[in-house]
Amino acid sequence: MSHSNTAAARARTSYAPAPAPLTRRLELLDALRGFALFGVLLVNLRSFSLYEFITQSQRGALPTAAWDRAIALAMELLVDAKSITLFTLLFGVGFAMQTRRLADKADGTRLYVRRMLVLLAIGLVHAYLFWWGDILRYYAVFGLLLLAFTKMSTRTLTVLGVCVAVVLPVLLQPVLPGLLPQQLSRPQASAAAWTAFVSGDWATMLQGNLTRDIRMRIAVWSLPLFVFGRLLIGMAIGRTRVLQESVAHRRFWVRLLRASFGVSVVASVLLVLRDYNSTGVVAVWLQDGAGLVATRLLREIAPLAQGVFYMAGFVLLFQQAAWRHWLRKLAPMGRMALTNYLAQTLLGLGLFYGIGLGLGPQFGLAGVALAGLAIFGLQALFSCWWLGRFRFGPAEWVWRSLVYGKPQPMRLCATA
Repeated sequence: MSHSNTAAARARTSYAPAPAPLTRRLELLDALRGFALFGVLLVNLRSFSLYEFITQSQRGALPTAAWDRAIALAMELLVDAKSITLFTLLFGVGFAMQTRRLADKADGTRLYVRRMLVLLAIGLVHAYLFWWGDILRYYAVFGLLLLAFTKMSTRTLTVLGVCVAVVLPVLLQPVLPGLLPQQLSRPQASAAAWTAFVSGDWATMLQGNLTRDIRMRIAVWSLPLFVFGRLLIGMAIGRTRVLQESVAHRRFWVRLLRASFGVSVVASVLLVLRDYNSTGVVAVWLQDGAGLVATRLLREIAPLAQGVFYMAGFVLLFQQAAWRHWLRKLAPMGRMALTNYLAQTLLGLGLFYGIGLGLGPQFGLAGVALAGLAIFGLQALFSCWWLGRFRFGPAEWVWRSLVYGKPQPMRLCATA
């Protein structure tokens, strides 16, 4: 081989492999991620807008109060914990796909570990310099832990995932909260967060961000179980290839759609009866003894079942040409999921925090919903435009370049 050919070969091997070609199965996964990001955005905007930090009387005084109550109920029933469930399941599916590809490489595990460590660094920067609600650090830490479960059978992964996500939080609920450090009451913590985040001073915002993060890691102590359990279930789904080969497994998705719909409806109805009809027979039973344990189980089961229902419904709709024509437009957004997730934080803080435009919660949840639609639409258009010119999203390019130790080719090659 000539010197020039040797140099060319060396140059080629210093870069990561090109991204996988876009097939229908990958397009489905990306479109699902894009769909999940919309729900994640709506939930996070409630925090970005500072609406969750104002009192009930302040909410009632907003001109959008009547709309806000309806939107709050709709978000509770349809979006809260369900969108992040879907997003997390898809991360688990992605892990299964990555490990299958990396198994063919001598340095596959090393690359995967570096990938998760870089994601952890990105998550920590995002969490402590921008927004306390970051989920990426959990994905990174548990993504590393998933390596220990690659030899488990698919059935064992599924059972273990359900136990971690549903059963373990219920078992720990009577014991663990009492062992954790005492925090400010919810009204006090909300008031402190409000003061920090309406401030136009970056240092004050950062201090409030750190304080809020510490409080929420303690208050929402079950979040690691929520994430890890769903990652295990997602890994099992990825192993079976029912998502990657969804057309061949249509009957499975139909059965899963029916089962998850039934479970989520029953669980949600019982929880609504408990929370909004406290004098009813069912509600009274659910508030004490065995009923209280049942309530806790329902609170863990409902979002998991509903997230699975959304996945199954989306998969089946994607198999229909008329629906696929529209749903596939979400695929570019899903391919740039990291970029869009981080950009949602920047846009949210820029619009609502004191360090930005300072709009705050003055437009209520109605304004949040409209902002969510606008941001989502803009991100979908931008993602399509960007990926028409570049191989990766901006954040994905940084992530990939850090993993491989040098800048990766970014622009799409022009074809003759």
